[in-house]
Amino acid sequence: MFWKKKEAKHKLVVIGDSLSQGFNNGGIYRTDINFPSFIHRCFEPKPDFDQPIFTAQAGIPLNIEVIVRGLSEKYGDEIDMTEALSASKYMFTTFKRIKKYWEGGMKDLSVERITPYHNQSIWGFNISDSWTVTEKNSREYILNNKESFTVFNMLPEHAKFTTARLVLNPTLNPEYENRSQIDNAHILAEDGGIENLIVCHGHNNILAAVTDLKVIWTEDEDDLEAFPGQRNYTVYRPEHFEQQYRKLAEKISKLGARRVFVPTIPYVTIPPVIRGVNSDLSSQRLGYFDYYTRFWIWDEDFHPDKHPFLTKEQVIELDFTIDAYNEIIKSIAEEYGWTVVPIAKNVAGLAHRRLGGELVRDLPKGLGDALLARESTKHLVDESGNIKLTTDFIRLNEEGKIYKGGIFSLDGLHPTTIGYGLMANVYIKTMARAGVKFERGIDWDEVVAEDTLVNDPPILLAELRMVLRMLAMNHQERIFSVSKNLLSQVMEIVSPRRHD
Repeated sequence: MFWKKKEAKHKLVVIGDSLSQGFNNGGIYRTDINFPSFIHRCFEPKPDFDQPIFTAQAGIPLNIEVIVRGLSEKYGDEIDMTEALSASKYMFTTFKRIKKYWEGGMKDLSVERITPYHNQSIWGFNISDSWTVTEKNSREYILNNKESFTVFNMLPEHAKFTTARLVLNPTLNPEYENRSQIDNAHILAEDGGIENLIVCHGHNNILAAVTDLKVIWTEDEDDLEAFPGQRNYTVYRPEHFEQQYRKLAEKISKLGARRVFVPTIPYVTIPPVIRGVNSDLSSQRLGYFDYYTRFWIWDEDFHPDKHPFLTKEQVIELDFTIDAYNEIIKSIAEEYGWTVVPIAKNVAGLAHRRLGGELVRDLPKGLGDALLARESTKHLVDESGNIKLTTDFIRLNEEGKIYKGGIFSLDGLHPTTIGYGLMANVYIKTMARAGVKFERGIDWDEVVAEDTLVNDPPILLAELRMVLRMLAMNHQERIFSVSKNLLSQVMEIVSPRRHD
Protein backbone atom coordinates (compact mmCIF):
# COMPACT_ATOMS: atom_id res chain seq x y z
CA MET A 1 0.00 0.00 0.00
CA PHE A 2 1.24 3.49 -0.87
CA TRP A 3 1.31 4.82 2.69
CA LYS A 4 3.87 2.21 3.69
CA LYS A 5 6.43 4.17 1.64
CA LYS A 6 5.64 7.58 3.08
CA GLU A 7 4.14 8.89 6.29
CA ALA A 8 0.49 7.94 6.54
CA LYS A 9 -2.23 10.53 7.11
CA HIS A 10 -3.42 9.13 10.43
CA LYS A 11 -0.53 9.20 12.91
CA LEU A 12 -2.29 7.28 15.72
CA VAL A 13 -5.34 5.02 15.61
CA VAL A 14 -6.63 2.79 18.40
CA ILE A 15 -8.93 -0.23 18.43
CA GLY A 16 -9.65 -1.42 21.93
CA ASP A 17 -11.63 -1.79 25.11
CA SER A 18 -12.05 0.10 28.40
CA LEU A 19 -8.31 0.48 29.00
CA SER A 20 -7.68 2.36 25.77
CA GLN A 21 -10.97 4.28 26.06
CA GLY A 22 -10.00 5.56 29.50
CA PHE A 23 -12.60 3.97 31.77
CA ASN A 24 -12.02 4.77 35.46
CA ASN A 25 -14.00 5.29 38.64
CA GLY A 26 -16.86 3.27 37.17
CA GLY A 27 -17.36 5.09 33.88
CA ILE A 28 -16.13 6.87 30.79
CA TYR A 29 -15.82 10.54 31.62
CA ARG A 30 -12.75 12.28 30.16
CA THR A 31 -11.30 10.55 27.13
CA ASP A 32 -8.69 13.33 26.87
CA ILE A 33 -6.76 11.76 29.76
CA ASN A 34 -6.66 8.15 28.64
CA PHE A 35 -3.31 6.57 27.79
CA PRO A 36 -3.62 7.13 24.00
CA SER A 37 -4.19 10.83 24.72
CA PHE A 38 -0.99 10.99 26.77
CA ILE A 39 0.84 9.33 23.87
CA HIS A 40 -0.71 11.84 21.46
CA ARG A 41 0.54 14.76 23.59
CA CYS A 42 4.14 13.63 22.96
CA PHE A 43 3.96 14.34 19.22
CA GLU A 44 4.92 17.80 17.92
CA PRO A 45 3.17 19.17 16.03
CA LYS A 46 0.21 17.23 17.43
CA PRO A 47 -1.58 15.24 14.73
CA ASP A 48 -5.34 14.87 14.59
CA PHE A 49 -6.57 12.38 17.17
CA ASP A 50 -10.34 12.55 17.51
CA GLN A 51 -12.29 10.87 20.30
CA PRO A 52 -15.92 10.98 21.44
CA ILE A 53 -16.76 13.21 24.41
CA PHE A 54 -18.53 11.79 27.48
CA THR A 55 -18.17 14.60 30.02
CA ALA A 56 -21.89 15.39 30.16
CA GLN A 57 -23.71 14.30 33.33
CA ALA A 58 -20.49 13.01 34.92
CA GLY A 59 -19.94 10.45 32.18
CA ILE A 60 -21.47 7.08 31.38
CA PRO A 61 -22.64 4.98 33.11
CA LEU A 62 -21.49 6.26 36.51
CA ASN A 63 -18.40 8.16 37.61
CA ILE A 64 -18.08 7.27 41.28
CA GLU A 65 -15.59 10.05 42.00
CA VAL A 66 -17.95 12.72 40.66
CA ILE A 67 -20.90 11.23 42.58
CA VAL A 68 -19.00 11.08 45.87
CA ARG A 69 -17.57 14.55 45.32
CA GLY A 70 -21.13 15.83 44.94
CA LEU A 71 -22.12 14.10 48.18
CA SER A 72 -19.09 15.62 49.91
CA GLU A 73 -20.05 19.10 48.77
CA LYS A 74 -23.63 18.60 49.94
CA TYR A 75 -23.10 16.79 53.25
CA GLY A 76 -19.51 17.48 54.28
CA ASP A 77 -17.21 14.82 55.71
CA GLU A 78 -19.94 12.45 56.90
CA ILE A 79 -23.58 11.52 56.41
CA ASP A 80 -25.43 10.87 59.65
CA MET A 81 -28.75 9.10 60.24
CA THR A 82 -30.77 12.31 59.92
CA GLU A 83 -29.35 12.86 56.42
CA ALA A 84 -29.75 9.30 55.13
CA LEU A 85 -33.12 9.87 53.45
CA SER A 86 -31.95 13.12 51.88
CA ALA A 87 -28.78 11.45 50.58
CA SER A 88 -30.84 8.61 49.17
CA LYS A 89 -33.12 11.05 47.38
CA TYR A 90 -30.10 12.94 46.05
CA MET A 91 -28.68 9.72 44.58
CA PHE A 92 -32.03 8.69 43.10
CA THR A 93 -32.42 12.06 41.38
CA THR A 94 -28.82 12.03 40.13
CA PHE A 95 -28.97 8.51 38.68
CA LYS A 96 -32.34 9.18 37.08
CA ARG A 97 -30.98 12.32 35.40
CA ILE A 98 -27.82 10.57 34.18
CA LYS A 99 -29.79 7.66 32.78
CA LYS A 100 -32.30 9.97 31.06
CA TYR A 101 -29.54 12.00 29.43
CA TRP A 102 -27.65 9.06 27.96
CA GLU A 103 -30.89 7.54 26.68
CA GLY A 104 -31.40 10.71 24.62
CA GLY A 105 -34.24 11.98 26.80
CA MET A 106 -32.72 15.43 27.35
CA LYS A 107 -31.06 16.20 24.01
CA ASP A 108 -30.09 14.70 20.68
CA LEU A 109 -26.83 12.81 21.29
CA SER A 110 -25.80 12.60 17.65
CA VAL A 111 -22.87 14.66 16.35
CA GLU A 112 -21.89 15.61 12.83
CA ARG A 113 -18.79 13.78 11.62
CA ILE A 114 -17.45 12.86 8.20
CA THR A 115 -14.82 10.32 9.29
CA PRO A 116 -14.71 7.82 12.18
CA TYR A 117 -12.96 8.65 15.44
CA HIS A 118 -9.28 7.80 15.64
CA ASN A 119 -9.92 6.08 18.97
CA GLN A 120 -12.27 3.18 18.30
CA SER A 121 -12.32 1.89 21.89
CA ILE A 122 -15.43 0.72 23.73
CA TRP A 123 -15.54 -0.52 27.31
CA GLY A 124 -16.60 -4.11 27.89
CA PHE A 125 -15.63 -5.29 24.39
CA ASN A 126 -13.86 -8.60 23.94
CA ILE A 127 -11.89 -9.65 20.88
CA SER A 128 -14.74 -10.69 18.58
CA ASP A 129 -16.83 -7.62 19.47
CA SER A 130 -14.38 -5.61 17.36
CA TRP A 131 -15.96 -7.01 14.20
CA THR A 132 -19.41 -8.25 15.34
CA VAL A 133 -20.85 -5.30 17.28
CA THR A 134 -22.31 -2.38 15.34
CA GLU A 135 -24.47 0.61 16.14
CA LYS A 136 -27.45 -1.18 14.64
CA ASN A 137 -27.28 -4.37 16.68
CA SER A 138 -26.42 -2.34 19.79
CA ARG A 139 -29.58 -0.28 19.27
CA GLU A 140 -31.64 -3.41 18.65
CA TYR A 141 -30.28 -5.04 21.80
CA ILE A 142 -31.32 -2.03 23.88
CA LEU A 143 -34.81 -2.10 22.39
CA ASN A 144 -35.38 -5.85 22.64
CA ASN A 145 -33.77 -6.80 25.94
CA LYS A 146 -34.73 -5.88 29.46
CA GLU A 147 -31.98 -3.88 31.08
CA SER A 148 -29.73 -5.97 33.29
CA PHE A 149 -27.04 -4.77 35.67
CA THR A 150 -23.37 -5.69 35.73
CA VAL A 151 -20.32 -5.08 37.91
CA PHE A 152 -21.77 -5.79 41.34
CA ASN A 153 -25.36 -5.06 40.22
CA MET A 154 -24.64 -1.35 39.98
CA LEU A 155 -23.89 -0.41 36.37
CA PRO A 156 -26.70 -0.70 33.78
CA GLU A 157 -25.57 -2.90 30.93
CA HIS A 158 -27.44 -0.88 28.33
CA ALA A 159 -24.96 1.94 28.95
CA LYS A 160 -22.29 -0.16 27.23
CA PHE A 161 -24.39 -0.40 24.08
CA THR A 162 -25.19 3.31 24.22
CA THR A 163 -21.44 3.93 24.37
CA ALA A 164 -20.93 1.61 21.40
CA ARG A 165 -23.52 3.50 19.35
CA LEU A 166 -21.87 6.86 20.04
CA VAL A 167 -18.38 5.57 19.17
CA LEU A 168 -19.22 3.48 16.10
CA ASN A 169 -21.82 5.77 14.51
CA PRO A 170 -21.74 9.17 16.22
CA THR A 171 -24.11 10.65 13.63
CA LEU A 172 -26.66 7.91 14.45
CA ASN A 173 -27.30 7.92 10.72
CA PRO A 174 -28.77 4.65 9.34
CA GLU A 175 -26.26 4.89 6.46
CA TYR A 176 -23.44 4.02 8.87
CA GLU A 177 -25.28 1.76 11.31
CA ASN A 178 -23.51 -1.46 10.29
CA ARG A 179 -19.94 -0.31 10.96
CA SER A 180 -17.82 -2.14 13.53
CA GLN A 181 -14.54 -1.05 15.11
CA ILE A 182 -12.66 -2.88 12.33
CA ASP A 183 -14.86 -1.32 9.64
CA ASN A 184 -14.19 2.18 10.93
CA ALA A 185 -10.45 1.49 11.03
CA HIS A 186 -10.70 0.38 7.37
CA ILE A 187 -12.24 3.73 6.47
CA LEU A 188 -9.31 5.55 8.09
CA ALA A 189 -6.84 3.21 6.36
CA GLU A 190 -8.40 3.99 3.00
CA ASP A 191 -8.31 7.70 3.81
CA GLY A 192 -4.55 8.09 3.61
CA GLY A 193 -3.39 5.18 5.76
CA ILE A 194 -2.52 4.49 9.40
CA GLU A 195 0.98 5.18 10.71
CA ASN A 196 0.71 3.67 14.22
CA LEU A 197 -2.11 1.34 15.23
CA ILE A 198 -2.67 0.23 18.82
CA VAL A 199 -4.85 -2.87 19.22
CA CYS A 200 -5.81 -3.18 22.88
CA HIS A 201 -8.05 -6.26 23.06
CA GLY A 202 -8.20 -9.52 25.02
CA HIS A 203 -8.76 -8.36 28.61
CA ASN A 204 -12.50 -8.95 28.50
CA ASN A 205 -12.05 -12.56 27.41
CA ILE A 206 -11.27 -13.36 31.05
CA LEU A 207 -12.19 -10.31 33.12
CA ALA A 208 -15.70 -11.47 34.02
CA ALA A 209 -14.18 -14.21 36.17
CA VAL A 210 -13.13 -11.60 38.74
CA THR A 211 -15.99 -9.14 38.35
CA ASP A 212 -18.57 -11.95 38.67
CA LEU A 213 -16.40 -14.15 40.94
CA LYS A 214 -17.29 -17.12 38.74
CA VAL A 215 -15.01 -19.26 36.60
CA ILE A 216 -17.06 -20.64 33.70
CA TRP A 217 -14.92 -21.92 30.85
CA THR A 218 -15.84 -21.78 27.18
CA GLU A 219 -16.69 -25.12 25.63
CA ASP A 220 -16.31 -26.29 22.06
CA GLU A 221 -20.06 -26.11 21.51
CA ASP A 222 -20.27 -22.48 22.68
CA ASP A 223 -20.72 -19.61 20.29
CA LEU A 224 -17.40 -17.87 20.86
CA GLU A 225 -18.70 -14.78 19.09
CA ALA A 226 -21.96 -14.50 20.98
CA PHE A 227 -23.26 -10.97 21.33
CA PRO A 228 -22.37 -9.20 24.61
CA GLY A 229 -25.04 -9.89 27.20
CA GLN A 230 -25.73 -13.32 25.72
CA ARG A 231 -22.62 -15.12 26.94
CA ASN A 232 -22.81 -17.69 29.72
CA TYR A 233 -19.05 -18.15 30.06
CA THR A 234 -16.52 -15.92 31.84
CA VAL A 235 -13.17 -17.33 30.67
CA TYR A 236 -12.01 -18.29 27.18
CA ARG A 237 -9.93 -21.43 27.15
CA PRO A 238 -6.49 -20.67 25.66
CA GLU A 239 -7.26 -22.59 22.48
CA HIS A 240 -10.46 -20.56 22.03
CA PHE A 241 -8.62 -17.33 22.81
CA GLU A 242 -6.10 -18.21 20.10
CA GLN A 243 -8.87 -18.82 17.57
CA GLN A 244 -10.29 -15.37 18.25
CA TYR A 245 -6.94 -13.58 18.36
CA ARG A 246 -5.84 -15.14 15.07
CA LYS A 247 -9.07 -14.01 13.45
CA LEU A 248 -8.43 -10.51 14.81
CA ALA A 249 -4.88 -10.60 13.45
CA GLU A 250 -6.10 -11.50 9.97
CA LYS A 251 -8.47 -8.54 9.99
CA ILE A 252 -5.86 -6.13 11.41
CA SER A 253 -3.30 -7.19 8.80
CA LYS A 254 -5.65 -6.04 6.04
CA LEU A 255 -5.56 -2.47 7.36
CA GLY A 256 -1.98 -2.08 6.15
CA ALA A 257 -0.86 -0.01 9.14
CA ARG A 258 2.87 0.78 9.12
CA ARG A 259 3.29 -0.31 12.75
CA VAL A 260 0.98 -2.29 15.01
CA PHE A 261 1.35 -2.36 18.79
CA VAL A 262 -0.38 -4.93 21.00
CA PRO A 263 -0.17 -5.14 24.81
CA THR A 264 0.26 -8.22 26.91
CA ILE A 265 -2.61 -8.80 29.35
CA PRO A 266 -1.95 -8.15 33.05
CA TYR A 267 -3.11 -10.66 35.64
CA VAL A 268 -6.73 -9.80 36.40
CA THR A 269 -6.06 -10.92 39.97
CA ILE A 270 -3.75 -7.95 40.68
CA PRO A 271 -6.20 -5.00 40.56
CA PRO A 272 -8.04 -4.55 43.87
CA VAL A 273 -11.39 -5.38 42.31
CA ILE A 274 -10.92 -8.57 44.34
CA ARG A 275 -9.11 -8.83 47.66
CA GLY A 276 -7.19 -11.80 48.96
CA VAL A 277 -8.08 -13.04 52.46
CA ASN A 278 -6.77 -16.03 54.39
CA SER A 279 -8.84 -18.56 56.31
CA ASP A 280 -6.28 -18.70 59.12
CA LEU A 281 -5.18 -15.02 58.84
CA SER A 282 -1.63 -16.23 58.19
CA SER A 283 0.57 -14.73 55.52
CA GLN A 284 -0.17 -15.77 51.96
CA ARG A 285 1.70 -18.69 50.47
CA LEU A 286 3.45 -18.52 47.09
CA GLY A 287 2.14 -14.96 46.73
CA TYR A 288 -1.49 -16.09 46.86
CA PHE A 289 -4.26 -15.96 49.47
CA ASP A 290 -6.72 -18.73 50.40
CA TYR A 291 -9.77 -16.83 49.11
CA TYR A 292 -10.48 -13.82 46.89
CA THR A 293 -13.63 -11.83 47.53
CA ARG A 294 -15.03 -8.30 47.07
CA PHE A 295 -12.47 -5.67 47.97
CA TRP A 296 -14.60 -4.11 50.71
CA ILE A 297 -14.75 -7.36 52.72
CA TRP A 298 -11.91 -7.74 55.23
CA ASP A 299 -10.34 -10.82 56.77
CA GLU A 300 -12.25 -10.58 60.06
CA ASP A 301 -15.61 -10.19 58.24
CA PHE A 302 -15.14 -12.76 55.48
CA HIS A 303 -16.96 -16.09 55.66
CA PRO A 304 -17.14 -18.44 52.66
CA ASP A 305 -20.71 -19.42 53.54
CA LYS A 306 -22.06 -15.92 53.06
CA HIS A 307 -19.64 -14.07 50.75
CA PRO A 308 -18.87 -14.75 47.06
CA PHE A 309 -15.28 -15.80 46.40
CA LEU A 310 -12.70 -17.44 44.19
CA THR A 311 -10.33 -19.96 45.69
CA LYS A 312 -6.56 -19.74 45.64
CA GLU A 313 -6.50 -22.62 43.16
CA GLN A 314 -8.92 -20.83 40.82
CA VAL A 315 -6.89 -17.61 40.93
CA ILE A 316 -3.66 -19.49 40.17
CA GLU A 317 -5.41 -21.15 37.24
CA LEU A 318 -6.56 -17.75 35.96
CA ASP A 319 -2.99 -16.47 36.14
CA PHE A 320 -1.72 -19.51 34.23
CA THR A 321 -4.44 -18.90 31.65
CA ILE A 322 -3.28 -15.31 31.15
CA ASP A 323 0.29 -16.59 30.81
CA ALA A 324 -1.00 -18.77 27.98
CA TYR A 325 -2.86 -15.81 26.43
CA ASN A 326 0.32 -13.72 26.46
CA GLU A 327 2.35 -16.45 24.80
CA ILE A 328 -0.31 -16.57 22.09
CA ILE A 329 -0.18 -12.78 21.68
CA LYS A 330 3.61 -12.81 21.42
CA SER A 331 3.62 -15.66 18.92
CA ILE A 332 0.99 -14.12 16.65
CA ALA A 333 2.61 -10.69 16.92
CA GLU A 334 5.90 -12.19 15.76
CA GLU A 335 4.17 -13.84 12.80
CA TYR A 336 2.66 -10.53 11.69
CA GLY A 337 5.62 -8.31 12.51
CA TRP A 338 3.84 -6.45 15.31
CA THR A 339 5.45 -4.95 18.39
CA VAL A 340 4.42 -6.28 21.81
CA VAL A 341 4.05 -3.75 24.64
CA PRO A 342 5.00 -5.38 27.99
CA ILE A 343 2.11 -4.05 30.07
CA ALA A 344 1.70 -7.34 31.97
CA LYS A 345 5.31 -7.33 33.20
CA ASN A 346 5.04 -3.73 34.38
CA VAL A 347 1.78 -4.25 36.26
CA ALA A 348 3.11 -7.44 37.88
CA GLY A 349 6.10 -5.45 39.15
CA LEU A 350 3.73 -3.13 41.02
CA ALA A 351 1.60 -5.85 42.66
CA HIS A 352 2.02 -4.48 46.19
CA ARG A 353 0.22 -7.09 48.31
CA ARG A 354 1.35 -10.05 46.22
CA LEU A 355 4.97 -8.94 46.48
CA GLY A 356 4.74 -8.52 50.24
CA GLY A 357 5.01 -4.75 50.06
CA GLU A 358 8.08 -4.74 47.80
CA LEU A 359 8.00 -3.28 44.29
CA VAL A 360 10.27 -4.63 41.59
CA ARG A 361 9.28 -2.05 39.00
CA ASP A 362 10.61 1.49 39.38
CA LEU A 363 8.22 4.36 38.79
CA PRO A 364 9.42 7.28 36.63
CA LYS A 365 11.46 9.94 38.39
CA GLY A 366 9.45 12.60 36.60
CA LEU A 367 6.32 11.33 38.35
CA GLY A 368 8.09 11.62 41.72
CA ASP A 369 9.15 15.19 40.94
CA ALA A 370 5.59 16.10 39.95
CA LEU A 371 4.18 14.60 43.15
CA LEU A 372 6.76 16.49 45.25
CA ALA A 373 5.84 19.76 43.54
CA ARG A 374 2.27 19.69 44.91
CA GLU A 375 1.44 20.22 48.57
CA SER A 376 -1.40 17.69 48.35
CA THR A 377 0.80 14.88 46.97
CA LYS A 378 4.36 15.48 48.21
CA HIS A 379 3.77 13.01 51.08
CA LEU A 380 3.57 10.27 48.42
CA VAL A 381 7.34 10.42 47.92
CA ASP A 382 9.66 9.36 50.75
CA GLU A 383 13.03 10.86 51.71
CA SER A 384 14.85 8.47 49.39
CA GLY A 385 12.75 9.54 46.43
CA ASN A 386 10.65 6.34 46.38
CA ILE A 387 7.09 6.85 45.16
CA LYS A 388 4.55 5.40 47.58
CA LEU A 389 1.71 4.82 45.10
CA THR A 390 0.52 1.19 45.17
CA THR A 391 -1.97 -1.18 43.57
CA ASP A 392 -4.02 -1.34 46.80
CA PHE A 393 -7.51 0.13 46.92
CA ILE A 394 -7.30 3.82 47.72
CA ARG A 395 -7.13 4.85 51.41
CA LEU A 396 -7.30 8.31 53.01
CA ASN A 397 -5.70 9.42 56.27
CA GLU A 398 -7.30 11.71 58.84
CA GLU A 399 -6.14 14.74 56.85
CA GLY A 400 -8.06 13.52 53.82
CA LYS A 401 -4.90 12.65 51.86
CA ILE A 402 -4.13 9.36 50.16
CA TYR A 403 -1.79 7.11 52.12
CA LYS A 404 -2.34 3.89 50.18
CA GLY A 405 -3.30 3.07 46.59
CA GLY A 406 -3.33 5.63 43.79
CA ILE A 407 -2.70 3.42 40.76
CA PHE A 408 -6.20 1.93 40.49
CA SER A 409 -9.34 4.05 40.54
CA LEU A 410 -12.50 3.72 42.64
CA ASP A 411 -13.93 0.87 40.59
CA GLY A 412 -10.96 -1.22 41.77
CA LEU A 413 -10.27 -2.38 38.24
CA HIS A 414 -9.25 0.49 35.95
CA PRO A 415 -6.31 2.86 36.39
CA THR A 416 -6.37 6.31 37.87
CA THR A 417 -5.19 9.13 35.61
CA ILE A 418 -1.69 8.55 36.98
CA GLY A 419 -2.14 4.85 36.22
CA TYR A 420 -2.96 5.70 32.61
CA GLY A 421 0.12 7.92 32.53
CA LEU A 422 2.20 4.94 33.61
CA MET A 423 0.66 2.83 30.84
CA ALA A 424 1.40 5.56 28.30
CA ASN A 425 5.00 5.67 29.51
CA VAL A 426 5.45 1.95 28.76
CA TYR A 427 3.87 2.38 25.33
CA ILE A 428 6.04 5.40 24.47
CA LYS A 429 9.26 3.61 25.39
CA THR A 430 8.24 0.56 23.34
CA MET A 431 7.01 2.62 20.38
CA ALA A 432 10.22 4.69 20.35
CA ARG A 433 12.31 1.50 20.13
CA ALA A 434 10.14 0.48 17.17
CA GLY A 435 10.98 3.68 15.31
CA VAL A 436 8.20 6.09 16.32
CA LYS A 437 9.53 9.65 16.68
CA PHE A 438 8.36 11.55 19.76
CA GLU A 439 9.31 15.17 20.23
CA ARG A 440 8.71 15.21 23.99
CA GLY A 441 8.17 12.88 26.90
CA ILE A 442 5.21 12.66 29.24
CA ASP A 443 4.56 15.85 31.18
CA TRP A 444 4.08 14.35 34.64
CA ASP A 445 3.03 17.70 36.09
CA GLU A 446 0.08 17.62 33.69
CA VAL A 447 -0.75 14.03 34.58
CA VAL A 448 -0.71 14.62 38.35
CA ALA A 449 -2.70 17.85 37.99
CA GLU A 450 -5.37 15.99 35.98
CA ASP A 451 -5.64 13.21 38.59
CA THR A 452 -8.14 14.82 40.95
CA LEU A 453 -8.75 11.55 42.78
CA VAL A 454 -5.12 11.48 43.95
CA ASN A 455 -4.36 15.18 44.38
CA ASP A 456 -7.77 16.22 45.78
CA PRO A 457 -9.77 13.15 46.92
CA PRO A 458 -13.40 13.66 48.06
CA ILE A 459 -13.37 13.84 51.85
CA LEU A 460 -16.25 11.36 52.19
CA LEU A 461 -13.90 8.61 51.01
CA ALA A 462 -12.48 8.54 54.53
CA GLU A 463 -15.61 7.80 56.58
CA LEU A 464 -18.51 6.18 54.75
CA ARG A 465 -18.51 2.61 56.03
CA MET A 466 -20.47 3.49 59.16
CA VAL A 467 -22.99 5.43 57.09
CA LEU A 468 -23.43 2.43 54.82
CA ARG A 469 -24.27 0.22 57.76
CA MET A 470 -26.81 2.74 59.02
CA LEU A 471 -28.42 2.94 55.58
CA ALA A 472 -28.56 -0.83 55.34
CA MET A 473 -30.58 -0.94 58.58
CA ASN A 474 -32.73 2.08 57.77
CA HIS A 475 -36.05 1.24 56.07
CA GLN A 476 -36.89 4.05 53.65
CA GLU A 477 -39.98 4.69 51.61
CA ARG A 478 -40.49 2.37 48.66
CA ILE A 479 -39.89 5.19 46.16
CA PHE A 480 -36.29 5.40 47.32
CA SER A 481 -35.58 1.67 47.53
CA VAL A 482 -33.67 1.51 44.25
CA SER A 483 -31.59 4.58 44.99
CA LYS A 484 -30.85 3.38 48.51
CA ASN A 485 -29.52 0.12 47.10
CA LEU A 486 -27.36 1.97 44.58
CA LEU A 487 -26.14 4.38 47.23
CA SER A 488 -25.26 1.51 49.52
CA GLN A 489 -23.28 -0.17 46.76
CA VAL A 490 -21.46 3.05 45.87
CA MET A 491 -20.59 3.55 49.54
CA GLU A 492 -19.42 -0.06 49.84
CA ILE A 493 -17.17 0.44 46.84
CA VAL A 494 -15.71 3.82 47.61
CA SER A 495 -15.34 3.67 51.39
CA PRO A 496 -13.97 0.46 52.85
CA ARG A 497 -13.06 0.69 56.52
CA ARG A 498 -9.48 1.66 57.13
CA HIS A 499 -7.45 -1.49 57.33
CA ASP A 500 -3.72 -2.06 56.99
